[in-house]
Amino acid sequence: MTIPRLLVIDDDAEMRTMMIQFLQQNGFCALPAQSEAGIRKHLQTGRIDLMLLDVMLGDENGVKICQRLRGEQDVPIILVSALSADHQRMAGYEVGADDYIAKPFNPQLLLARVRAVLRRVRRSPSLAYRRNTKLFHFRGWTYDGKKDEVHAPDGFQVTLSRRETGLLRVLLANPHIPLTREEIAAALDVTQEQDATHSDTTGRAIDVLVGRLRSKIERDPKDPEMLRTERGVGYVFGVDVIEAEA
Repeated sequence: MTIPRLLVIDDDAEMRTMMIQFLQQNGFCALPAQSEAGIRKHLQTGRIDLMLLDVMLGDENGVKICQRLRGEQDVPIILVSALSADHQRMAGYEVGADDYIAKPFNPQLLLARVRAVLRRVRRSPSLAYRRNTKLFHFRGWTYDGKKDEVHAPDGFQVTLSRRETGLLRVLLANPHIPLTREEIAAALDVTQEQDATHSDTTGRAIDVLVGRLRSKIERDPKDPEMLRTERGVGYVFGVDVIEAEA
Protein backbone atom coordinates (compact mmCIF):
# COMPACT_ATOMS: atom_id res chain seq x y z
CA MET A 1 0.00 0.00 0.00
CA THR A 2 1.29 3.48 -0.89
CA ILE A 3 2.35 5.53 2.12
CA PRO A 4 0.71 8.99 1.96
CA ARG A 5 3.21 11.82 1.49
CA LEU A 6 2.30 14.87 3.56
CA LEU A 7 3.87 18.30 3.31
CA VAL A 8 4.04 20.31 6.56
CA ILE A 9 4.43 24.03 5.85
CA ASP A 10 5.22 26.13 8.92
CA ASP A 11 7.89 28.78 9.54
CA ASP A 12 8.08 27.77 13.22
CA ALA A 13 10.83 25.14 13.23
CA GLU A 14 9.76 23.64 16.55
CA MET A 15 6.11 23.26 15.50
CA ARG A 16 7.13 21.92 12.10
CA THR A 17 9.41 19.31 13.64
CA MET A 18 6.79 18.27 16.19
CA MET A 19 4.14 17.75 13.53
CA ILE A 20 6.47 15.85 11.23
CA GLN A 21 7.62 13.50 13.98
CA PHE A 22 4.05 12.84 15.10
CA LEU A 23 2.86 12.12 11.57
CA GLN A 24 5.82 9.85 10.87
CA GLN A 25 5.10 7.91 14.05
CA ASN A 26 1.58 7.34 12.73
CA GLY A 27 2.55 5.88 9.38
CA PHE A 28 2.88 8.90 7.12
CA CYS A 29 5.80 10.21 5.11
CA ALA A 30 5.97 13.82 6.31
CA LEU A 31 8.16 16.42 4.61
CA PRO A 32 9.02 19.97 5.70
CA ALA A 33 8.61 23.34 4.01
CA GLN A 34 8.49 26.89 5.32
CA SER A 35 7.48 29.00 2.31
CA GLU A 36 5.61 28.96 -0.99
CA ALA A 37 8.91 28.44 -2.79
CA GLY A 38 9.51 25.34 -0.68
CA ILE A 39 6.03 24.05 -1.49
CA ARG A 40 6.57 24.43 -5.22
CA LYS A 41 9.94 22.72 -5.05
CA HIS A 42 8.34 19.67 -3.45
CA LEU A 43 5.50 19.66 -5.99
CA GLN A 44 8.02 19.64 -8.83
CA THR A 45 10.15 16.86 -7.43
CA GLY A 46 7.66 14.32 -6.07
CA ARG A 47 4.10 13.31 -5.22
CA ILE A 48 2.33 15.17 -2.42
CA ASP A 49 -0.95 13.69 -1.18
CA LEU A 50 -1.91 16.40 1.32
CA MET A 51 -0.60 19.70 2.68
CA LEU A 52 -0.81 21.06 6.21
CA LEU A 53 -0.40 24.77 5.54
CA ASP A 54 0.05 27.33 8.31
CA VAL A 55 -1.83 30.57 7.69
CA MET A 56 0.82 32.87 9.14
CA LEU A 57 4.17 32.25 7.41
CA GLY A 58 6.24 35.27 8.32
CA ASP A 59 5.76 37.71 5.43
CA GLU A 60 3.66 35.20 3.47
CA ASN A 61 -0.05 34.52 3.84
CA GLY A 62 -1.14 30.89 3.83
CA VAL A 63 -4.67 31.71 2.66
CA LYS A 64 -3.33 33.49 -0.43
CA ILE A 65 -0.91 30.63 -1.08
CA CYS A 66 -3.81 28.21 -0.84
CA GLN A 67 -5.78 30.27 -3.34
CA ARG A 68 -2.91 30.29 -5.84
CA LEU A 69 -2.27 26.57 -5.45
CA ARG A 70 -5.96 25.70 -5.78
CA GLY A 71 -6.06 27.47 -9.13
CA GLU A 72 -3.33 25.16 -10.41
CA GLN A 73 -3.90 21.70 -8.91
CA ASP A 74 -6.06 19.66 -6.58
CA VAL A 75 -3.74 18.50 -3.79
CA PRO A 76 -5.85 18.57 -0.61
CA ILE A 77 -4.96 21.44 1.73
CA ILE A 78 -5.67 21.69 5.46
CA LEU A 79 -5.08 25.17 6.83
CA VAL A 80 -3.58 25.35 10.33
CA SER A 81 -3.82 28.61 12.24
CA ALA A 82 -4.03 30.32 15.61
CA LEU A 83 -6.71 32.50 13.97
CA SER A 84 -9.98 30.71 14.61
CA ALA A 85 -12.75 33.30 14.24
CA ASP A 86 -15.60 32.36 11.92
CA HIS A 87 -14.67 34.93 9.26
CA GLN A 88 -11.07 33.68 9.25
CA ARG A 89 -12.21 30.09 8.78
CA MET A 90 -14.61 31.26 6.08
CA ALA A 91 -11.76 32.93 4.22
CA GLY A 92 -9.88 29.64 4.19
CA TYR A 93 -12.82 27.60 2.90
CA GLU A 94 -13.65 30.20 0.26
CA VAL A 95 -10.23 29.83 -1.38
CA GLY A 96 -10.58 26.06 -1.54
CA ALA A 97 -9.13 24.68 1.70
CA ASP A 98 -10.40 21.17 2.46
CA ASP A 99 -10.32 21.71 6.22
CA TYR A 100 -9.24 24.26 8.84
CA ILE A 101 -7.66 23.38 12.18
CA ALA A 102 -7.17 25.93 14.94
CA LYS A 103 -4.03 26.06 17.12
CA PRO A 104 -3.47 24.83 19.72
CA PHE A 105 -4.85 21.45 18.72
CA ASN A 106 -4.87 17.92 20.09
CA PRO A 107 -2.45 15.85 17.94
CA GLN A 108 -5.03 13.04 17.82
CA LEU A 109 -7.56 15.48 16.37
CA LEU A 110 -5.03 16.51 13.74
CA LEU A 111 -4.48 12.86 12.88
CA ALA A 112 -8.23 12.23 12.59
CA ARG A 113 -8.72 15.22 10.31
CA VAL A 114 -5.81 14.23 8.06
CA ARG A 115 -7.19 10.72 7.71
CA ALA A 116 -10.69 12.04 7.05
CA VAL A 117 -9.52 14.31 4.23
CA LEU A 118 -7.45 11.53 2.67
CA ARG A 119 -10.48 9.23 2.77
CA ARG A 120 -12.60 11.84 1.03
CA VAL A 121 -9.96 12.28 -1.65
CA ARG A 122 -9.95 8.55 -2.33
CA ARG A 123 -13.71 8.72 -2.80
CA SER A 124 -13.12 11.85 -4.92
CA PRO A 125 -16.42 13.65 -4.42
CA SER A 126 -14.69 16.82 -3.24
CA LEU A 127 -12.19 17.13 -6.05
CA ALA A 128 -13.47 15.41 -9.17
CA TYR A 129 -15.42 18.39 -10.53
CA ARG A 130 -13.34 21.39 -9.45
CA ARG A 131 -12.15 22.48 -12.88
CA ASN A 132 -14.38 20.32 -15.05
CA THR A 133 -15.31 21.81 -18.42
CA LYS A 134 -17.06 18.77 -19.86
CA LEU A 135 -20.64 18.17 -20.93
CA PHE A 136 -22.65 15.77 -18.77
CA HIS A 137 -25.76 14.07 -20.14
CA PHE A 138 -28.24 12.33 -17.85
CA ARG A 139 -31.85 11.31 -18.47
CA GLY A 140 -32.14 13.84 -21.30
CA TRP A 141 -30.68 16.61 -19.16
CA THR A 142 -27.39 18.37 -19.92
CA TYR A 143 -24.95 20.14 -17.64
CA ASP A 144 -22.36 22.28 -19.44
CA GLY A 145 -19.37 22.53 -17.11
CA LYS A 146 -17.71 25.21 -19.24
CA LYS A 147 -20.71 27.55 -19.28
CA ASP A 148 -22.03 26.31 -15.92
CA GLU A 149 -25.49 25.87 -17.42
CA VAL A 150 -28.18 23.21 -16.91
CA HIS A 151 -30.68 22.38 -19.65
CA ALA A 152 -33.81 20.28 -19.26
CA PRO A 153 -34.79 17.59 -21.81
CA ASP A 154 -37.03 20.14 -23.56
CA GLY A 155 -34.01 22.39 -24.13
CA PHE A 156 -34.96 25.10 -21.66
CA GLN A 157 -32.26 26.35 -19.31
CA VAL A 158 -33.00 25.71 -15.64
CA THR A 159 -31.59 28.23 -13.19
CA LEU A 160 -29.81 26.72 -10.20
CA SER A 161 -28.24 28.51 -7.27
CA ARG A 162 -24.49 28.24 -6.72
CA ARG A 163 -25.04 25.63 -4.00
CA GLU A 164 -27.51 23.65 -6.09
CA THR A 165 -25.08 23.64 -9.01
CA GLY A 166 -22.29 22.51 -6.70
CA LEU A 167 -24.41 19.61 -5.45
CA LEU A 168 -25.26 18.59 -9.01
CA ARG A 169 -21.56 18.60 -9.92
CA VAL A 170 -20.74 16.30 -7.02
CA LEU A 171 -23.49 13.90 -8.05
CA LEU A 172 -22.48 13.91 -11.72
CA ALA A 173 -18.90 13.10 -10.76
CA ASN A 174 -20.07 10.10 -8.70
CA PRO A 175 -23.05 8.39 -10.38
CA HIS A 176 -24.36 5.23 -8.67
CA ILE A 177 -22.03 5.85 -5.68
CA PRO A 178 -23.84 6.33 -2.36
CA LEU A 179 -22.51 9.49 -0.71
CA THR A 180 -22.87 10.34 2.95
CA ARG A 181 -24.03 13.77 4.05
CA GLU A 182 -20.52 14.30 5.44
CA GLU A 183 -18.94 13.68 2.05
CA ILE A 184 -21.40 15.96 0.30
CA ALA A 185 -20.83 18.68 2.90
CA ALA A 186 -17.07 18.37 2.50
CA ALA A 187 -17.38 18.53 -1.28
CA LEU A 188 -19.38 21.72 -1.01
CA ASP A 189 -16.78 23.22 1.38
CA VAL A 190 -19.29 23.59 4.19
CA THR A 191 -17.67 25.87 6.78
CA GLN A 192 -17.83 23.70 9.84
CA GLU A 193 -15.63 21.62 12.06
CA GLN A 194 -15.07 18.21 10.45
CA ASP A 195 -15.54 16.21 13.64
CA ALA A 196 -15.77 12.47 14.12
CA THR A 197 -19.51 12.84 14.53
CA HIS A 198 -21.55 14.64 11.91
CA SER A 199 -23.31 17.89 12.77
CA ASP A 200 -27.10 17.68 12.78
CA THR A 201 -27.22 21.24 11.48
CA THR A 202 -25.14 20.37 8.45
CA GLY A 203 -27.15 17.19 7.90
CA ARG A 204 -30.37 19.20 7.79
CA ALA A 205 -28.77 21.78 5.49
CA ILE A 206 -27.77 19.04 3.03
CA ASP A 207 -31.28 17.55 3.19
CA VAL A 208 -32.79 20.96 2.41
CA LEU A 209 -30.36 21.47 -0.48
CA VAL A 210 -31.18 18.04 -1.89
CA GLY A 211 -34.88 18.91 -1.67
CA ARG A 212 -34.34 22.14 -3.60
CA LEU A 213 -32.39 20.41 -6.37
CA ARG A 214 -35.02 17.68 -6.63
CA SER A 215 -37.71 20.32 -7.07
CA LYS A 216 -35.89 21.57 -10.17
CA ILE A 217 -34.72 18.37 -11.91
CA GLU A 218 -37.17 15.65 -10.85
CA ARG A 219 -40.56 15.10 -12.49
CA ASP A 220 -41.93 14.17 -9.07
CA PRO A 221 -39.71 15.52 -6.26
CA LYS A 222 -41.64 13.41 -3.73
CA ASP A 223 -40.81 10.23 -5.69
CA PRO A 224 -37.38 11.02 -7.18
CA GLU A 225 -35.97 8.89 -9.97
CA MET A 226 -32.48 10.40 -10.11
CA LEU A 227 -31.43 11.87 -6.77
CA ARG A 228 -32.52 9.07 -4.47
CA THR A 229 -32.21 8.61 -0.74
CA GLU A 230 -29.91 5.73 0.20
CA ARG A 231 -31.25 4.46 3.50
CA GLY A 232 -28.61 4.38 6.23
CA VAL A 233 -26.05 6.19 4.06
CA GLY A 234 -27.20 9.43 2.48
CA TYR A 235 -27.94 10.01 -1.19
CA VAL A 236 -27.12 8.44 -4.54
CA PHE A 237 -27.45 9.73 -8.10
CA GLY A 238 -28.97 6.56 -9.49
CA VAL A 239 -28.83 7.18 -13.24
CA ASP A 240 -26.14 6.81 -15.89
CA VAL A 241 -24.05 9.88 -16.66
CA ILE A 242 -22.37 10.28 -20.06
CA GLU A 243 -19.44 12.69 -20.31
CA ALA A 244 -18.39 14.47 -23.50
CA GLU A 245 -16.01 17.25 -24.42
CA ALA A 246 -17.60 20.68 -24.27
